[in-house]
Amino acid sequence: MSILSKELDRYLTIRRSLGYDLGTTERILRRFITFAEQEDAEYISSALFLRWQEAFGHANRHTWACRLGKVRLFAQWLHGIDQKHEVPPQALIPGRYRRARPYIYSDEEIQRIVETAAALPSINGIRSLTYSTLFGLIAVTGLRISEALSLDVADVDLEAGLLTLRHGKLGKARLLPVSDSTTIRLVAYAKERDRLLGALPEPFFVSDHGERLSDGGARYNFAAICQTIGLRPAEKFNRHGHGPRIHDLRHTFAVRTLMNWYSTDTDPSREMIKLTTYLGHANPAHTYWYIEAIPELLDLASRRAEASLTREVQP
Repeated sequence: MSILSKELDRYLTIRRSLGYDLGTTERILRRFITFAEQEDAEYISSALFLRWQEAFGHANRHTWACRLGKVRLFAQWLHGIDQKHEVPPQALIPGRYRRARPYIYSDEEIQRIVETAAALPSINGIRSLTYSTLFGLIAVTGLRISEALSLDVADVDLEAGLLTLRHGKLGKARLLPVSDSTTIRLVAYAKERDRLLGALPEPFFVSDHGERLSDGGARYNFAAICQTIGLRPAEKFNRHGHGPRIHDLRHTFAVRTLMNWYSTDTDPSREMIKLTTYLGHANPAHTYWYIEAIPELLDLASRRAEASLTREVQP
């Protein structure tokens, strides 16, 4: 193991101890360090990063700006240990953050995703059982994929219908109540999972071998399912391709909740803080963003505002 790999392990361990969720960060940094080792590079530099970018593959500027940000943080850590490490400048890859318009799934599409997941080939039936339950849970709760995968058996209260999220975004924990129908589905999953495994695992969602699902594995299976049902174009060599994402299940949950408020007599301004808390958003503005991102939702909000103004001006 190279010095860079050892330092990366130490860096990730310390950041995890501070409560950071490092699933994507670890994947990117390990690929970068693997490339550095192939180049026989002992120190991080801007030139090394640019060579990695050229060899890594195609991605848009925003994606590379995000990768640069993760490498920069690690390079700053290394620079503090040995000043021979160069911290690549942020301007190396100019990029302005733009949130992509979310894909909103229909009820039929969500049903097809869950049903196709339930038909995934499996050694002992756990893979298909796990992914159909996992994707269904995200669809009805708006959980982030990292939050769902981090759940332990001890975090899921099947009697009270309550999830304890200890590893939310930015290390923030929260409690998440779920509906009775969702609880019934989780109870059925846990019972069948334990029967197939012949033991009680620590993670709630497990692979055929009883191990915690990985972020990469979950995203690969979701992409494969979307290709199967036509939501993504077919790809060769197990590539994920482009199209609707797991995270769009979270967006769909949020948008449908908001649309229900705006299409009924519910006051969204009073209810918004509940959704913000439930989703684990750090700022209510992140929840209000959906109104601008979804034309149908913006139209409902505009109609509500116009009706309110009309009532106010009437004598």
